Amino acid sequence: GHFRGQFSPVGDEVSRDKVFLNDLGKRHPSATLTDGTRMVMQLRAKKSDAEIGLIRTAVDITTRAHDEAMRMVAPGWNEFEVQALVEYTFRRNGGDRPSFASIVGSADNATTLHYNRNDRPMQAGELVVMDIGASYGGYSADVTRTLPLSGTFTAAQRAIYELVRRAQIAGESATRVGAPQPASGVAAAEKLSQGLTELGLMESPDATYDCDTSGQRQCPQLRLFYMHGLGHGIGLEVHDPDISDGKAWEVGSVVTIEPGIYVRRNLAEILAETPRNRDLLKRMAPALAKYAGIGVRIEDDYLLSATGLEWLSKLPREAGEVEELLRAPRATAPRARDAALVDRYRRSLQ
Repeated sequence: GHFRGQFSPVGDEVSRDKVFLNDLGKRHPSATLTDGTRMVMQLRAKKSDAEIGLIRTAVDITTRAHDEAMRMVAPGWNEFEVQALVEYTFRRNGGDRPSFASIVGSADNATTLHYNRNDRPMQAGELVVMDIGASYGGYSADVTRTLPLSGTFTAAQRAIYELVRRAQIAGESATRVGAPQPASGVAAAEKLSQGLTELGLMESPDATYDCDTSGQRQCPQLRLFYMHGLGHGIGLEVHDPDISDGKAWEVGSVVTIEPGIYVRRNLAEILAETPRNRDLLKRMAPALAKYAGIGVRIEDDYLLSATGLEWLSKLPREAGEVEELLRAPRATAPRARDAALVDRYRRSLQ
């Protein structure tokens, strides 16, 4: 018979279904078991109109939560207060739950990709990265904004922020029907490499460093500051298969575009101890002193249609727009629920 494998393994974790099937195979060695995971993944990659509708609502609830945080967050707040406000807003407006562990990372915590501790008091002059997503009807959203807590980016923060935004624009421009999917990531990475070189954080757009102490293996210097891909599909999981995975972009893709730059303060400890890397750190020293501890990610959700790339998670993201919102007088309480979102939920029950 056919069976379904596991879909969200973490490291060496094995799902309960897989444990059951392994045991079944041992007890009945003559039985033929065929892994149906690939077929199910192909089905999941192609989202129906109904599924896209659920994703749209998950995104709408998520942008509502971001908007609440932008209205209320202020120096002196703890990261967990943002998390609490966000997750309250999800449920208040018909969301099932967070679709993944909410990330609220301020100052140096913003340079950790999947920071979930969320327990640091935040101060003026710092940035906070909020990577959040509501689940609605079992479908996920995934949206990130980076905010200056004082209401104004410092010159160094703005330089990194605007570079990340330019990379996102490059990724968006390359995401069009018929274009090779990997080209979107290449376009964004090229923009980041050029910008980091201009800022003095890379020696050249294609420069490398020693990946290990042997000095034989080289890695792109970009990977010191940008340690993930440009995006992923969203659906039943926050990282879901997408119809365009590994192919040309197709109508119906529902994906994120999320470049970032993370200037970790402990880069000297992370780099392998080699003469080449010591020289690299010496060359980078002035730029590292200027930008160390700055982490920025901008992430949005999109639907690729025959008419182009539709931006689903419409929230302020240009540096000036974000500053304008954060400079406004701080709200002292969350708004009432969004009646239209709650009505959408009620209608879904009928």
